[in-house]
Amino acid sequence: MHPYEMAQTLRSRAKEESVRLNYGSLYGVVESLEKRGMVRVRETVREGRRPERTIYEITETGVREATDWLTDLLSVPEKEFPAFMAALSFLPAVPPDEAAAALRQRAKAIEIRLLKMRGVGRVAGEAGLPRLFSLESEYEAALIEAELEFVRKLVEEIESGSLDGFQIWLAIQNEDGLAQDAVLQLTFRSPPKEVSD
Repeated sequence: MHPYEMAQTLRSRAKEESVRLNYGSLYGVVESLEKRGMVRVRETVREGRRPERTIYEITETGVREATDWLTDLLSVPEKEFPAFMAALSFLPAVPPDEAAAALRQRAKAIEIRLLKMRGVGRVAGEAGLPRLFSLESEYEAALIEAELEFVRKLVEEIESGSLDGFQIWLAIQNEDGLAQDAVLQLTFRSPPKEVSD
């Protein structure tokens, strides 16, 4: 394919839903792959008045590199840093009632997202798309369902006051210096020393 056709194919397959794509840099990426011997020029074509288009094909080196890279992605868990996880790590900075309201809002947004995903999945299945080609959506749905369950439970614990550390949270919000010191000590204390035989 030529790079424009690659971009159109990626769009038609909605790959931007599972891969962060910058279509504007695709030509630069293809050029870089060519320099590294991953792809090579197959031919240059012209259709009517359109400009010439260079068609590329993957090389043996490119196939090997892609297979190795994807195998690593599948086999080696990597630490990711989702924004929601960062927000949870600073949860005590928000008053409990506001946090619960924001989390309820998040739960509703997740529910809507899941409904859309299930609808798209159903349509894809009815259109005959094999499960093999929608595994990333299935994985995303499983993660979102787990997040929804977590968020709902967290909201319940906040609203009931049963969240472990809730009283410290209230004290932080009331600007109680002793509670803030306690939180700092809990957060930055040294790990327990190992007991030797």
